[in-house]
Amino acid sequence: MTVPFATSARSSVGLEWELMLADGITGDLVPRAPEVIDVLEDATALERYTVTGELLTNTVEVTSGIGDTVAAAVDDIADAIAAVRTVTNPMDVELLCAGSHPFAQWYEQSVTDKTRYHKLIERTQWWGRNMMIWGIHIHVGVEDVNKVFPIINALSVYLPHLQALSASSPFWAGERTGYASNRSLVFQQLPTAGLPWPLQDWSEFEGYLDDMVRTGVMADASEVRWDIRPAPRWGTIEVRACDGMSTLPELAAVASLVQALVEHFSRLLDEGRELTVVQPWFVRENKWRAARYGLDARVIVDSDGTQRPVREHLRETMAELADVAVDLKCAREFAGLDTILEQGASYARQTLVADAAEGDLREVVQHLIREFRAGPTLREHLAALGH
Repeated sequence: MTVPFATSARSSVGLEWELMLADGITGDLVPRAPEVIDVLEDATALERYTVTGELLTNTVEVTSGIGDTVAAAVDDIADAIAAVRTVTNPMDVELLCAGSHPFAQWYEQSVTDKTRYHKLIERTQWWGRNMMIWGIHIHVGVEDVNKVFPIINALSVYLPHLQALSASSPFWAGERTGYASNRSLVFQQLPTAGLPWPLQDWSEFEGYLDDMVRTGVMADASEVRWDIRPAPRWGTIEVRACDGMSTLPELAAVASLVQALVEHFSRLLDEGRELTVVQPWFVRENKWRAARYGLDARVIVDSDGTQRPVREHLRETMAELADVAVDLKCAREFAGLDTILEQGASYARQTLVADAAEGDLREVVQHLIREFRAGPTLREHLAALGH
């Protein structure tokens, strides 16, 4: 099977952000996405951004146009959110984002009425219905198809770093899971989801797709749901490992790290250098550690099995990539990584709110709603609770 890889501008950026719709008072998810999309479809037809539905009717996805910079893509996302709010505000519907909703139950949610979603649920049954997960997808343009899998394999070393920074699903169906990112472990239960296979080049990917299509596992490359995957239609590498970010500045920060990593690896390949990879069993272990411990994880960073605190290795990586971020004009967004490391990722903030509210997860939802509107406001929220 021949799969063309589209032409795209090197290190260009596209963003996708899945958002929950919730009742502003109770925090319960509401199935209002079809109404929101119906209102916005014609009004936003000529915009750079899009607003679309997802698997569940409690979710809208906002996507950017192709940005030369992270800032340009983030501006599109901000415009899309503003458009959504023109519809949701009069409905008294709030927007929020995390890898999971703290207390929602799968059996109370409705599936979007599209054939592809009905087919997915029919095939995957209980696991499919449990996909109450929200994430971000970061596309970065790659100008040479021969670079795609070397970069994907090198990015896999940093998958736990990205997962730890974005981890935002410590609660699931009203339970405290003990994991920073429960979403990442739930999502990999779907067929073709989870870690990428360690393929060496594009021809191996074409062979993989040929096998999967021939045996009826999938219809085309769009059904590859790996944590990091090629997106042939767009000519990009797409990072899908992250939980949904709870604020726009955090989305921008993680997007800038992905963009800088891809450009850094591309430069090393231009110089004829080998990219660092680790054994697939280390990649798998790192994913579990980041899901369990978030930014407190120790991760395996080379093929010798060297283990480092992920915060420490992140700071070293950020120092190494600082000049690349300047070249890509994303230094301001890149600096937001420091804020996450200093203030904690969303999973930690949610857990603190739950503790302060004596386990009341409705308070966690209200915290997420406030964060989404105004950025991290944990200190103010805890003060309001009298703690």
